[in-house]
This record gives sequence, C-alpha cells and structure tokens, in this order.
Amino acid sequence: MTVLSKWDLRLDVDMVLRSQGADPEAIRRRSPRLVESARRALEEGSLLLQPRVTTQRLLVEDLHHERVKLEGGGLLSGWLLVKHMAGAQEAIIVLCTVGDALERRAAEVSKRDAVYGLALDGLGSAGVEALANAACALIKDEAAKEGYQVTMPLSPGMVGWPVECGQPQIFELLDASEIGVRLTKSMMMIPRKSLAFVLGIGK
Repeated sequence: MTVLSKWDLRLDVDMVLRSQGADPEAIRRRSPRLVESARRALEEGSLLLQPRVTTQRLLVEDLHHERVKLEGGGLLSGWLLVKHMAGAQEAIIVLCTVGDALERRAAEVSKRDAVYGLALDGLGSAGVEALANAACALIKDEAAKEGYQVTMPLSPGMVGWPVECGQPQIFELLDASEIGVRLTKSMMMIPRKSLAFVLGIGK
C-alpha cells in the first residue's frame, strides 16, 4: 500500500467553471459574477484542499468469465475490466480524495450565498479530477520506466462495471481509512470529492 500526499494540482478559474457545467468563455461574456465567485473560490478553497492518494499494486493471477483474479484472493468482476485488462500482468487500485474541509465550507457558505457555495463545490470537483489525472500520469511514468504500458482508468459506474459492484470490490482491496475515506451502504464515498479506479499494467 502506498499513500501519497504531496501534489501540485495547478487549478485555475476555468477549471472551476467547467466543473460547474459551464463554458468558461461564454460565462466570461455573460456573467462576470460567476467568474468572480470562481476566482474567490479558487483563492479561499485551495487552502482547504487536502489531496491524498492511496494505491495498491497486485499481480493478476487469472482473467476469465468477466472476472479478474488478483494475488491474495482479490477479485474484480465486470466485462469492462476483462475487456481492458486482457493483457495486464498487474493491477493498480487507486483511491483519491481532496478531503472534507472544502466540502464543509461549501455547505456552510451555501446557506447564505448559493452562487459562491456552488463555486466552492466546483473547486472540489475540479480538484479531485486534477488529482486523479496527476495520479494516473505518475503511475504511467513509473510503469514506462519498467517497460510497461497502462490501461485507461476504469471506474465503478462506467458501462460494464456498476457502482454497486465496483465500489465494494475496490474498498476490499485497499485500506481507504489511510486517507480518511469510507463507503456508505448506498455505495457513496465520504468525503464526496473522492474518486476510485483501477489501472491495468502490462507489456
């Protein structure tokens, strides 16, 4: 198990706006207030981000019938995984979070300023997405040094790997508590600004 907590996410206002479902160019023309809220959110909220990643690297022992059997008795199931991990010798299980401090601040602010609260929430979404991308890039670089290639990130909720199937499988394979993440009975991750995925690695 590896835990990484030093990340430079390099977020900007456009990333915050896009995470709110907005087109930054259009918003700059039509709604300066939203741009200013995103700028404020970036300035205040960046200090509340707590980016952490935990990973677990496991050998692939067998792969058939929509199941990926991993060393130590671990199991991943779903046709999406079998399709993309057919040539993988190993799997890396990844869990990312930016913590709950920003989430709590967004909820507090939303009671009196919904626009700014949404901007802070957008920053959280942008932050965890940037963190996941940074983690993928790091894993890809490390794998390349070993002469390996890496699959696309495979996340519960993608077609072929339902959330109710994938989330508990991932949480069985790593210790999410090391970075302060837990899974509810409804398969929601807490803190909400968290992402889990699997990468296959092979020649």
